[in-house]
Amino acid sequence: MSDTLLCPKCQSEFTYEQDHMMVCSQCFHEWDPKESDNADKIFDGNGNELQNGDSVVVIKDLPVKGAPKPVKAGTKVKNIRLRPDSDHNIDCKIDGFGSMALKSEFVKKA
Repeated sequence: MSDTLLCPKCQSEFTYEQDHMMVCSQCFHEWDPKESDNADKIFDGNGNELQNGDSVVVIKDLPVKGAPKPVKAGTKVKNIRLRPDSDHNIDCKIDGFGSMALKSEFVKKA
């Protein structure tokens, strides 16, 4: 089986096709093999592609462990750094909170 596709999430070779989608039997990640060029791209909550150094705006109040208050919706975050291999795929510094990791689904491009 030389035409087996590797899972883009865990690099497992144990994948199979189901309803025109590929599924990994190890981590259960599903992806469309036709959209494999979007594998390392990170998108905001509105579907805009994010790049290192972009500014984003938080779209939802986000509770922070150990902090008495949440990060409020509307907070602007400058100079983000992307981490495509992580669940919290944005590293940034927020005034009043310090260094944080955010999920891209809770921000929009500024």
